[in-house]
Amino acid sequence: MVPNNGYNAYAKNKIMTASPAELTLMLYEGAIKFCNIAVVAIENKDYAKANTNIQKAERIIGEFKATLNHKYATAKDFDAVYDYLLDRLIQANMKKNPEILEEVLKHLRTMRDTWKEVMKITKNGTVVA
Repeated sequence: MVPNNGYNAYAKNKIMTASPAELTLMLYEGAIKFCNIAVVAIENKDYAKANTNIQKAERIIGEFKATLNHKYATAKDFDAVYDYLLDRLIQANMKKNPEILEEVLKHLRTMRDTWKEVMKITKNGTVVA
């Protein structure tokens, strides 16, 4: 099987040229994708695949936590939300519970959609009329 080098180059270029806001959106999308894969894996009793994808989602949430700018008051709130999501992901992984993952997905989708709205109304940190 021939690797899809064209797609890989495109994907790498997309990441390398993305703005910080676009990278954040990509990370939310990635966490959502990995949780969705884990839900299906659990339903198919493929627990190794579920574990791998839950851990990928955990690493993304961990990256969000690590890059919080604590000079802003909202960082404390986001930190608490990320802690909660990490705890739920750990619980979902230990219990192999797709319902817990669905809860995490609900929160991640809300955060992603809110981020998209922020991106629409701001440009380079300024409000667009």
